[in-house]
Parts: sequence; C-alpha cells; structure tokens
Amino acid sequence: MFAPIFQVASASATVKALIGSNPVRLYPFGYAKQGVALPYVVWQPIAGGPENYLGDVPDVDKFGIQVDVYAIDEFSARAVAKALRDVIEPVAHITAWRGESTDPDTLHKRYSFDVDWFVNR
Repeated sequence: MFAPIFQVASASATVKALIGSNPVRLYPFGYAKQGVALPYVVWQPIAGGPENYLGDVPDVDKFGIQVDVYAIDEFSARAVAKALRDVIEPVAHITAWRGESTDPDTLHKRYSFDVDWFVNR
C-alpha cells in the first residue's frame, strides 16, 4: 500500500552515488534527521487511492507523491533530480516539475516534482 520509491531509487548505482548508500538518504517526509548530509531526498503522499471499477474490486492502487531534493547548490539538486527521473520514469509517471527554491533558513537548494505511481495489488 505504498509507492516503491525507496526500492526503485536504492537499486540504482547512479542514485546511490549521489545520495549515499549507507544509508541511502531518501526519507519519508519528516524522517530525515536534523543535520543529515547533503544531498538528500524526502517524499510524501499527496493524493491517491484505489482504481475503482463498477462490479469489481480494485486491482491497482494509485499513489501520488511529492519528491523534494535538497542540496548545497542547484547543480547538485538538479543532478539528483535527473537521476531520480531516469529511474522513476520506466515504472511510474512524473506528473509535475514543481521547480526550484532556496530554504530561507539553511540556504539549501530544493528541487521538487510529483509522481503518480500505479501499484498492482
């Protein structure tokens, strides 16, 4: 009942080269510890539900998730976002590029995008 973003991302050598492998710095929203090494990624559910049918139970769940990459500079944030795009697109749908921003307190750069993930039950 969850989008397999961690399994997909952590299976990629390119992603792990950018966000680490021990640990893989890809966290559900709210689980990245204070002071975690950069770059890192957080994700959170933003929408979703079962694919309902008349007269039949759902066989697919849709998970809409927001992915946020944090890095020391925009170049690192973009590199991680690109690597994630490359491993996510073969198995899910990126539905929005939310753009870039700078955290006013830490000055960390952020790149954000949304994904719709269809998971067979």
